[in-house]
Amino acid sequence: MGFKENLKDELSFKGIMVKELADKTNINKSTLDNYLRDKHSSPTVENAVKIAQALGVSVEFLVTGEEKNALSKENALVIHRINTYLQKLNRYDLESISILAKRLAER
Repeated sequence: MGFKENLKDELSFKGIMVKELADKTNINKSTLDNYLRDKHSSPTVENAVKIAQALGVSVEFLVTGEEKNALSKENALVIHRINTYLQKLNRYDLESISILAKRLAER
C-alpha cells in the first residue's frame, strides 16, 4: 500500500474526518482530498510531516504502512491501537499505565 491507502486507513482507524485533519494541519482540505483521491498526488515533505504529527504516526508509517523498528506487523498494530487509547487518558491514568507497563516489561 502507498501513502493514499495508508492515510485513508489511518483516518478511518482514528475516526478523523478530512476537514478535521485540515484544521489540525493547516493544510487546505482540497489538497488533502487530492492526496486521498489521486494515486499520483504526493504531499510535500512538509505536509507529510504535518499529517503524520497530527495523526500521531511516523511519515514512514504513512508511506510504507510499517515502522522501521517494529518487531512484527501484529505488534505494530497493537502498539498503535494502545497509543490511540492512551491519548484519551488523563495524567493519573497514564501514570498508572506507565507503572503497569514497567512491571510487565521487568518480568
